[in-house]
Amino acid sequence: MATLPSVKNILVLDSEGKRVAVKYYTDDWPSVSSKLAFEKSVFTKTMKINARNEADIVMFDGHIVIFKFIQDLHFFVTGGDDENELILASVLQGFFDSVGTILRNNVEKRTALENLDLIYLCLDEVVDGGMILETEASVIADKVSSASGLETMAPFSEQTLSQAFAVAREHFARSLLK
Repeated sequence: MATLPSVKNILVLDSEGKRVAVKYYTDDWPSVSSKLAFEKSVFTKTMKINARNEADIVMFDGHIVIFKFIQDLHFFVTGGDDENELILASVLQGFFDSVGTILRNNVEKRTALENLDLIYLCLDEVVDGGMILETEASVIADKVSSASGLETMAPFSEQTLSQAFAVAREHFARSLLK
């Protein structure tokens, strides 16, 4: 009997290998120190590889790791050694593209930290408990925008620049009034 594809973790690290957003779905790394050690060793192994244009893959410590870099952020999806690489790559691409949509293609550490809540909502829409829920970036971005209250008349992925500025202005005004 075949099992459903699953993800062990999704990592977003900065250009120094420090955590930006991470989510673990299994107990393969039971302690915080073992998680940090895994993150550091994965970052060290992949930092010299040029994975800026398309995702790359590496077998590491009995796991398949799919990764992609943009600006100063490194995105990783980890699965078991028996997982389908194409499915893991589609999870990475869906998460990667939805984060790009949510951050208006300004995917860098500073913007990611300012919108960390949206990135974690993306993570929750992509994978739940290790099970893959969604890999289509526009669907993920639309669900995140509606869940976070950023939704306007047009879907999040189809807003014009003026609509995006209007939403940002409203969000900024609300934060000042709090």
